[in-house]
Amino acid sequence: MPRRKPRSRPLDGWLIIDKPPGLTSTDVVNRVRRAFDAQKAGHGGTLDPLATGVLPIAFGAATKTVPYVMDGTKLYRFTLRFGEARDTDDADGKVTAVSSDRPTDGAIRAALPRFCGDIMQVPPLFSAVKVAGERAYDMAREGRPAILEPRPARVDHFELVERPDPDMAVFSVASGKGVYMRSLARDLAIACGTLGHIVALRRLRVGPFTEAQATLLDAVLTADCGAPGAMNLLLPVATALADVPALALTDAEAGGLRHGQAISLVTLMGRIPGTADPCGGLVRAMAGPRVIGLARLEDGWMKPERML
Repeated sequence: MPRRKPRSRPLDGWLIIDKPPGLTSTDVVNRVRRAFDAQKAGHGGTLDPLATGVLPIAFGAATKTVPYVMDGTKLYRFTLRFGEARDTDDADGKVTAVSSDRPTDGAIRAALPRFCGDIMQVPPLFSAVKVAGERAYDMAREGRPAILEPRPARVDHFELVERPDPDMAVFSVASGKGVYMRSLARDLAIACGTLGHIVALRRLRVGPFTEAQATLLDAVLTADCGAPGAMNLLLPVATALADVPALALTDAEAGGLRHGQAISLVTLMGRIPGTADPCGGLVRAMAGPRVIGLARLEDGWMKPERML
């Protein structure tokens, strides 16, 4: 009889990788999952192959918290090269147009406010956006680029950091979910009367996960990830929810919430954190020191949303 392949091991937690350039986020997830022989893995926010930096990898139960990580604030630093438009809006693409115009620092700073706050943004042609069931990047590679509609985006901070030379400008950005840095760079260049694309992009933070917590991919792939010490690289599942206000429950309340029961906010008066929004906000339901799940405050009740 053929030998059965050993089952992958169950593993729960977060591994924060410092993604190197040249790989897709899926490439990184697959390599790390194989290294740990993990049954289930996913990532908390796509990075382009050109990009580097914070890529949170979720194992097992942590995959349930991925949407909440992706909803968190993201910090980026990117370098914009003026003078060339590229089909991918970054240095990996083909040049589609050129311009000899170079904006002044003053012109750049004057244009930045229009890209802050709630804006509308057209995704890059090479993006995972679906059009009639097809990925935009597949259509672009086949020579039939999609017509992409503007989408809502939120940019909390957009600042010119330095200007190494007339061709280059370095920016820092804090943004919400689904903001494309390549589109931001492309549109800023156009607003400044020229063309441009990203030549370097680094993500410094995703929700509660920061650059300081990240491990180099090579360090993980060359380690013995089957050894007990490798588990020290993993952060607890609940780390992903660190930005969500915590609400302490009694044992009886925690038991009821686990079984799908809502709790009246009147009962919780005095315990609801001041940072929690009683009109639809999320809270971290705590049973002593343990996170038991997420609940939503709405219509005068605390309702279970995602139990861990």
